[in-house]
Amino acid sequence: MTLREAEEGKEYIISQINTDDDELNAFLFSLGCYSGEAITVIAHRKGGCTVSIKDGRYNIDTQLAEAIII
Repeated sequence: MTLREAEEGKEYIISQINTDDDELNAFLFSLGCYSGEAITVIAHRKGGCTVSIKDGRYNIDTQLAEAIII
């Protein structure tokens, strides 16, 4: 299941991130978004979703939300 399909307010564990972009992977890692880390979808938006990772909240677009497998 991807973040796009996740329920709002429920905590999930990231199983993998499907991107071929090393720079994007490094950026996500710096945010704490990597395999084995907990992530919560706060709200689904028209252009993506708002997520909580560790102590931060981030807006991610639809394409990235579909690349994060939970």
